[in-house]
Amino acid sequence: MKTVRSCVLCRLLPSPVALAQHSLVLVLVLVLVLLFTTPCCQAVQAENVTVLEGGTAQISCRLQNYDGSIVVIQNPRRQTLFFNGTRALKDERFQMVLFTPRLVRITLTNVSVLDEGGYFCQLYTAATHHQVATLSVLVPPEVPSVEVKQVAVEGGEVELICVSPRSKPAASLRWVRNSREIPGAVSRQDNGKTFSVSNTIHVPVERKDNGAALSCEATHPALGGQKRIRHYRLDVYFAPTVRILPPSGILREGDSLSLTCSVTGNPLPRDIQWSRINDTLPERAEISGPTFQISRLSQTHNGTYLCQAQNDYGRAADHYSLLVYDPGAVVETHSAVPYAVIGGVLAFLVFTIICVLIITIWCSVRQKGSYRTREPILAWY
Repeated sequence: MKTVRSCVLCRLLPSPVALAQHSLVLVLVLVLVLLFTTPCCQAVQAENVTVLEGGTAQISCRLQNYDGSIVVIQNPRRQTLFFNGTRALKDERFQMVLFTPRLVRITLTNVSVLDEGGYFCQLYTAATHHQVATLSVLVPPEVPSVEVKQVAVEGGEVELICVSPRSKPAASLRWVRNSREIPGAVSRQDNGKTFSVSNTIHVPVERKDNGAALSCEATHPALGGQKRIRHYRLDVYFAPTVRILPPSGILREGDSLSLTCSVTGNPLPRDIQWSRINDTLPERAEISGPTFQISRLSQTHNGTYLCQAQNDYGRAADHYSLLVYDPGAVVETHSAVPYAVIGGVLAFLVFTIICVLIITIWCSVRQKGSYRTREPILAWY
């Protein structure tokens, strides 16, 4: 009887596997109960913003599991801008554009560097949550300016300074000439929120550099790969040069003489002086700036005429010797072909003739030698 009772009791008790399954179901039920009965945590997220000075910034606060709690937005000085969508600070540049359970967004127009900093998105619940949206302001440079410390004089050097007075971050400046960069000394100055930048170069100059084109280029992250360029042309001062343009052909009595004095220089001389060496100018001479004229020439007009010009950097002169012939005089004119060219042609002809003679004599000698070698053979036959 005892054995039968124990077996019946074993059948009534659940097996270990069944106990484990019932425990797992109980745990799952408890987890589900906790999930549905415990309130979800609320949170707020903020996004950093970068904007150009003078532009419009959008400051956004993203909400998670929002249940209607108080939302406050503050500026970097911890002044409240908006309280649950209601304006708290009288600054019309700030506008509330969106207030939803998921997203709160405000805009700030006409942004300046003074508006930079962290904007606080705060969510007041049992535990206060806040995030900071950092506003960064870029200040692109204007077209740089060029400063010249002293005038450029032939044989010296000129100091040129390219200046960008305001940018953020600091602009990059470089000098370019003929598509090549000119190394310079770069200086940066921190003005608080912005930077001023300069690039100084020293350029040796000659008169051929007058009017040469240089450019100063400013690059900046806010320009999107473009450049702000200031073009500059060198203004080199140098002493004048003078050249009298003579008439063509010979001059006889009764002809007219016209001379032109070609003058260069920087600055260009305005006062051009004509004179006659060791004599006075003829009465019929007419002077109009760089032009000198004499009508109805005679042999009394013979002499050396001088044109002079000067500026602040020197003086220059050129002369012309006038020789007036009788109307019936026979004048030998020199050939227009230089003697050196004629001599070269004659030398080439002589050399060619000598080469031809040498070749002719050589061929003749070889021909005679071939006849002598053939005579014994003919005699044998």
